[in-house]
Amino acid sequence: MAALQPHRRRYWLNARVDDPEAFREQVEGGCACYLAAPERSEDGVHTVSVDEMTGIQALERIAPTRPMEPGCPERIEYEYQRHGTQCLIGNFEIATGKVIAPTVQKTRTEEDFAGHIARTMATDPEAGWIFVADNLTIHCSESLVRLVAEACGVEEDLGRKGRRGILKSVASRKAFLTDESHRIRFVYVPKHTSWLNQIEIWFSILVRRVLKRGNFTSEADLREKILAFIDYFNQTLAKPFKWTYTGRPLNV
Repeated sequence: MAALQPHRRRYWLNARVDDPEAFREQVEGGCACYLAAPERSEDGVHTVSVDEMTGIQALERIAPTRPMEPGCPERIEYEYQRHGTQCLIGNFEIATGKVIAPTVQKTRTEEDFAGHIARTMATDPEAGWIFVADNLTIHCSESLVRLVAEACGVEEDLGRKGRRGILKSVASRKAFLTDESHRIRFVYVPKHTSWLNQIEIWFSILVRRVLKRGNFTSEADLREKILAFIDYFNQTLAKPFKWTYTGRPLNV
């Protein structure tokens, strides 16, 4: 009699949608943004999926990995030393499939994210930029609004956070950052739809290729290996993901 296989548990989030029609419009808007990216790229507009991968641990195995042999799989040491963590703020350019202007550092504050976006835009200062992001607060912060306003030449009074004007609330800041008349704007995927953000697909590649079986002697070593893999990926593996989902409900 065959031995029973161990049960594997998988967590699942049952997302609650307050306004199905608004949710549908937001999903379709994100998908349309992806599908339009190649044509926009020819017109000098970058479409970039951006997000953070936090808490990446620099783990050093206490003994070397034993390579596979005939009849024996590779054996990775179970115990490890922790050497701290790093955060990767990644940009996946939809039209080229390349990871551009990555930031790898200790923190991911509001200022960190705004600085990352500023460095990204500096790679092509006169171009148009569309950033696809989730609804994390730092993705619609005061610092980000001020950065976009300055880059787009917006001279009107931005108001005061929590009090008035564009800076008053998350909703007012998002309205400004998603304004299609701006050279630089954001497209936000709905809450609990990280699967719509293409950088998440690339993060899974990084985990499989580098992090899962990696050995890192320090935070600096972890950072260098992440950046080295990004260079390698861009030179040898980068290509656009074939995005076919339109945002319409799937018939089961």
